[in-house]
This record gives sequence, C-alpha cells and structure tokens, in this order.
Amino acid sequence: MAHPARKNRAISPAHWAHLAAQALLAEAELTPKPGLVDRRGSGAHRDLTLDIMRCSVRAIEPFFAEMAVLAARRPSLQVLREGLAGIGRHAERAMLQATHGSNAHRGAIWAIGLLTASAAAQTASQVDMRSLTGMAAEIAARPDRGAPKLVSHGQAVEQRYGVAGARGEAREGFPAIVCRGLPMLRRRRLEGAAEDHARIDALLAIMSVLDDTCLLYRGGVVALTAARQGAKKALRAGGAASPSGMQCLLALDAELVRRNASPGGSADLLSATLFLDAAARAREADGNV
Repeated sequence: MAHPARKNRAISPAHWAHLAAQALLAEAELTPKPGLVDRRGSGAHRDLTLDIMRCSVRAIEPFFAEMAVLAARRPSLQVLREGLAGIGRHAERAMLQATHGSNAHRGAIWAIGLLTASAAAQTASQVDMRSLTGMAAEIAARPDRGAPKLVSHGQAVEQRYGVAGARGEAREGFPAIVCRGLPMLRRRRLEGAAEDHARIDALLAIMSVLDDTCLLYRGGVVALTAARQGAKKALRAGGAASPSGMQCLLALDAELVRRNASPGGSADLLSATLFLDAAARAREADGNV
C-alpha cells in the first residue's frame, strides 16, 4: 500500500534526466539493429561509433534536467515550448562539441525532451503513456518564435516528400510509439521474450510505419520502402526471438548498410519508447512506496 505522506511526491528533475539518458544508452547498445550503430559497429554511419554515442548522451543529460526543472514550474505551454526549444539548442551545441560535429541525438533531444518535460509537469502519482504523449503534443503544437531561420535536413526532406517528420510525429502524440512501439515491447514481454528481443521488435514495429526522414534523406523512397518492408518481414517471421526472424533482420541490416541508409528517426522513437516505459515504472514504484 502506498504511504499517504509519500504517494504524490515529485520525482526529481535529475531522475527524469537519468531515465532519459538511460533510454538513449539502451537504444545505442541494443544489438543487432538494422543499419544503426550498435555493439557490432557503426552500421550505415561513417561518423558515429558506440563510444561517440555514449559521449553524446553524457553531454546532453544535464539539459534534460534543465527541461524537467522548467516544466515542473508549470509555465504556460507557449512559455514552456520556447523554453524547451532554447534548452534544446544548447543541448545540440553540447552534443556537437562532444561528438566533434556528428549528429548523434538531435532527433532524440526533440522527442525525449518533450516527453521529459511532460513527465516532470505531471502531478499524479502515476502517469500513463497517453497523458504524457498528449501533453507533449500540446507543447509541440505551439510555435517556436525563437527558432533560427534555417532549413534543417529533416525539414528539407519533409518538404520534398510531403511527410510529417519528427515535428509532425510529436504534434500527433507520437502515434508510432503509442500504436506500435510500446504495445509491441509489452506484448513481447508478456510472451516471454528476452528484453533485448522485445526491444528490437519494438524498433521493427516503429520502422514498419514511420516516415523516417533519416532514411529518406540518405536513400530516398527506395530506402524507406526497403526498411519498412524488411521490418514487416522480420516481424512476420517471428521477430528477433525467432531464428527466421533474426535472419530477416540481418538481411535488412546488410541491405541498409549497402544503401548507406540508417533508420535514425526510428531509433530516436525507440529511445522515446524506452523512456515512456521507464517513466511508467518510475511512477508505479513511487506510488507503491
């Protein structure tokens, strides 16, 4: 039974930041992943390694704490949106300095930053996935009036291919996570899968539906189609826990590496999935102290 004096205690900003960092590290180290950095090597990336990914996480963790501090004050959504954007730009600069110019986590700073802020702003002792993603969507819908007048790679891809991209995914409440990633993670656990297998299948579930702008930027529609079809094929074959599913996954990995195409957007959303899962567990543990 929850202790009445402690049931609604606040989880500290530093702890939310720690959960965010742990989610990023878990995604980076998860192996094998198609076309992505993992313990085997750099995948389709020439400027990233697992050590660089770890350095990036260490550099940006303090900024997630800053986002949580700001959100815990419960300013207006517009003030929060612009405050998070400013902190996020500082986080990007710290990331680029730590990685010597490589983009290890720009998309994750956006997605997990929104979710970290949403978690820190909640007052209930337990927070479910939809309340967090719903608040993140409300924040993302506000304009960032301080945004630089530059067109990022992601924005250029969004305009060229008419896809929603990371901003659209957030404004819609992260449907690839809510409808695909997190349900698959939890389903595989209930089926008795090893945790790494459950997480890989969550990644595949996200890849199967996401208009991944990283894939589109690096390999166009052909790469996006190959990734989606390959992910679906691996899941139909039984997923990572199945020998045939793993064979399909490794074949997809080889194809994406050959095409120099990486599903980086899907990896960012897997990190966000793992953060949401950890956030739910943290709230449950806190409510049962």
